[in-house]
Amino acid sequence: MINGTISAAVQLAEPISSPVGMMDLLHTLFPLPRSLTGDGVRETLSIIKDHIPLTIHEIPTGTKVFDWEVPQEWNIRGATIKTMDGKTLVDFGDNNLHVVGYSIPVNGTFSREELTRHIHTLEDQPDVIPYRTSYYASNWGFCLPHSLWMSMQDDYYRVEIDTTLADGSLTYGEFFLPGQTAEEVLISVHICHPSLANDNLSGIAVAVALAAERVRQRESTANNAQLGLRVLFVPATIGSITWLAQNEPKLGRVRHGLVLTCVGDAGPFHYKKCRSEAAIDQIVTHVLEHANLKYEVVDFSPYGYDERQYGSPAIDMPVGCLMRAVHGTFPEYHTSLDNLDFINEAALIASLGVVREVVSICDRDRVYERIDGRGEPQLGRRGLYRAIAGQRDAGGPSQMDLLWVLNLSDGSHSIFDIAERAGIPFLRAWAATQICLQADLIKEVSHARR
Repeated sequence: MINGTISAAVQLAEPISSPVGMMDLLHTLFPLPRSLTGDGVRETLSIIKDHIPLTIHEIPTGTKVFDWEVPQEWNIRGATIKTMDGKTLVDFGDNNLHVVGYSIPVNGTFSREELTRHIHTLEDQPDVIPYRTSYYASNWGFCLPHSLWMSMQDDYYRVEIDTTLADGSLTYGEFFLPGQTAEEVLISVHICHPSLANDNLSGIAVAVALAAERVRQRESTANNAQLGLRVLFVPATIGSITWLAQNEPKLGRVRHGLVLTCVGDAGPFHYKKCRSEAAIDQIVTHVLEHANLKYEVVDFSPYGYDERQYGSPAIDMPVGCLMRAVHGTFPEYHTSLDNLDFINEAALIASLGVVREVVSICDRDRVYERIDGRGEPQLGRRGLYRAIAGQRDAGGPSQMDLLWVLNLSDGSHSIFDIAERAGIPFLRAWAATQICLQADLIKEVSHARR
C-alpha cells in the first residue's frame, strides 16, 4: 500500500518535546563535588544509572594510558577560612567552587600575605567565584569573590582544607545500546566540573535524555537502529584518553561522534568541525540549517574539549563538538554565574532535538541504486503520483523529491547527498526513498560513508 507507506514514513519524524526530568536531573547533580576522580564522580554516575543502563569503570591509579598515567584519587570533606576568633568567612559547604580542585590538605594559621598566594578572584567580576583546578601540581587554594577578599584585612586567618589524595581509581560511565551492525555513534560528555550548570551538566542532561529515549524505543520495538549508540561520561582529557587507551582495537567502529557541552544556554549554536573532514560535519550543519536555528560552524583547533583527544593524529576519529556558548567567551564561563539560573529548559529541549535528529540521520543514511536505471520509471501505473499528492505541505515528500531520489540513486549518492543536492530536509528525501523501495525501484547498496 503506497499511501500507507508514505504516511508511516512521515510520522517517523520525532517531535521535539520536553523530556520529563531533565531539569530535575540538573538540580540533583549541581551540588555534588565532582572532580577528575573521587566520590563526587561516583555519586554522579550512580544517579545517572537510575535513569539509563550504565557500566561504571574503575581504572586504578598508576595505569598507563598512552603518554599519561591515571592520577591519584582526590576527595574532599570540607574547607574553611576563619578569622582568629572563629568567624567563618569562606565555607566549601556553601559553594564547592570555593576550593581549588585537587588541593592538598591544609590545616594552620596563615598571614594575609601568605594566604594571598593561594587566593583566586576575578577583579573584573568582583561578586562572583571563579573555578580553578590544580590537577597535576601539588598545591592548594581558595576561590572567592574579589569583593570578599578585599574586605578581609585581618593580619592572620585560620585555614583548613580537609582532603585526601591517595591511590584509588579514575571512574567513568559508559552506556551502550547495540544496533544491527557493529558500527556506532559516539556521544561524549565530561563529568568533572562541580556546580557548573552549562559547562558540563547541560551536556550530561541531554546525553542522558537521548540514551533514555533510545532505551524506550528499543523496549517498544520501535527502534531498528543500524548503528549502536555509545554515550561516555568521562572526566575531561584524562577520561577520554583513558577510554581511548582501554578500547583502542574498537575505535574503528565509531562511524560518527559528538562531544556535547554548553548546550543549556539561550545563545545560538556553535559546531566545531572534526580534525579531518567527516560526514558528521555536514550532517550537523544540515540539521541546524533546516531547523532554522541560528548557528555558526568553526574549524577544528587542538584546544577545547575532548574532541581534541578523539581527533589526535594517530586516532583521528570523526568526532565534532556541539555547543551553544563557546568556552572562554561568555562571562559566566568557569564562574559561579554558570548556575541553574543561567540555563533553561527550552534551550535543553532544542539541543536534545538537534542531537536526536543528527543521530537519526547518521543511522538512516544509506546508498541506493536503481534496479533499472534506463530512463525515468513510469510512475503513474505504480500509483506514485497519487501517493505523493498533497504531502509536501505536511512535511512529506513532493513529486520533485521522488524524482531526485530516482535520478541520484546510482550507487554513489546517499540519501543525505540527495537531500543536500535537492536542498530539502533529510527526512523528506528519506521518505521518498521509502516509497521507491516499496515500489521495487531501488535497492540498498551500502551504509553511507563516514
